[in-house]
Amino acid sequence: MIKYIFKIIKRIMIGILSVVGVITLVGVTFINVSPQFGAGAKDLSLERIRKSPNFLNGTFINSEKTVQNTGFKWSTIPKFFTDGNNKKPSKDLPMQKLTKSYFENKPQKPRITWFGHSATFVEFEGLNIFIDPMLGDVPAPHPLLGSKRFQKELPISIDSLPKIDVVLISHDHYDHLDYGSIIKLKEKVTKFYVPLGIKAHLISWGISKEKITEFDWWERINYNSVEFISTPARHFSGRGITNRNSTLWCSWVLKSENSNIFFSGDSGYGKHFKEIGSTYGPFDFAMLECGQYNEQWSQIHMTPEETIQASIDVKSKLTMPIHWGSFNLALHSWDDPIVRASKKAYELNIKLTTPKVGEAIVLDESNFPSEKWWK
Repeated sequence: MIKYIFKIIKRIMIGILSVVGVITLVGVTFINVSPQFGAGAKDLSLERIRKSPNFLNGTFINSEKTVQNTGFKWSTIPKFFTDGNNKKPSKDLPMQKLTKSYFENKPQKPRITWFGHSATFVEFEGLNIFIDPMLGDVPAPHPLLGSKRFQKELPISIDSLPKIDVVLISHDHYDHLDYGSIIKLKEKVTKFYVPLGIKAHLISWGISKEKITEFDWWERINYNSVEFISTPARHFSGRGITNRNSTLWCSWVLKSENSNIFFSGDSGYGKHFKEIGSTYGPFDFAMLECGQYNEQWSQIHMTPEETIQASIDVKSKLTMPIHWGSFNLALHSWDDPIVRASKKAYELNIKLTTPKVGEAIVLDESNFPSEKWWK
C-alpha cells in the first residue's frame, strides 16, 4: 500500500515538474526569439556604460538611495487581475481627432500634443519631436501580458504623421519604448536620442546606428538651435527577467533662445527636481509623471501631490500631468491622478493644463486646455 502511494506521488511530482519544465522552456524560447525584448549593449556603448558615474556593480543606480519595492502586499495580487475600483473608464473617453493638415499648419509658438500616457508630440523651433512614442494597444511584450489602451484608436494614424526630426526616449519600459511603434515610425525619424544602453535595442530593431545618440545624465547636444539635455530621474529599467537596470533612465530638457521645456519621464519624487530647476529652470512648460503609483513602489513613481510639488521644484510656469489616462498599470482608479493633481494645484495656485488626447497646447497663449473632461 505504501509503495502504491509513493508511486502515485512520484507520478504527480513528475507531472508537475514536466509542466513547470514546459512553461520554462516556452518562456525562455519566447524571450530569446521575440524581438520585443531588444538586445544588450556591446562594444563602445558597453564601454561608455561601464565608465558612467551612474553605473555601479553591473547596474545603473539612482542619485539617491531608492528601493523599488517599498512594502509588497500579497493581498493586492488578485486586484491586479480585475477591473474593480474603476481602474478603467466606464465609457469612451473624448478625443480630439487630428488630420495631416494639423501638422502642415506650423504654429508660431511651441505646440504640444498629447497622445495619451507619456507619448507627446512637441513642435519646437521648427523641429518635430516625439517623446516616448508608445502608440501600441498593450504596453507589454505580448498582447496577452497586459491590459489594452483605454482609447480604441489614436488621434491620427501613424502613417499620417509628418516626418519626425527627433524621437526622445526616457527609458526602456514597454509603456515608453514600444517595439511595434518604433518599427512603424523608424522610416519617418531622422534622429533617436536615448539614455545609455538603449541604442542596442534600436539597432536590433533595424535602426541605423548613425541615427542614434546615447546620453548619460547631464550630457547635451545642440540640434538646429535646440539644446537637448538628458537629466536625472528616479526610476529603474529592464525589458526582460535578467536585465534589470542594465540601461539608464532619464528626464529631458528642451531649451532654445525663446522657450524652455521639461519632460520628467518616469520618476519617483526626489532631490533631482530642485537640482534640474536650479540648473535649467524656470521652465515655460513641464510634462510631469502623474499616474501608476502605489505605496508598494512609492520611491519610483510619484503621487499626484508629489507631481505638483515637483512642478514647484523645477519652476514650471505651466504643467501637464502625464503617465495617466490611457493604460491601467496600477491599482488606483483611472482618473485618480488628474482628480488629485487638479485639487492640489488649485490649493497651491499652480497653473495646470488638462488636454484631452489629441488636444493642442500652444505656449505663450493665455488660453490653454483646462476642461475637466474626465468627469
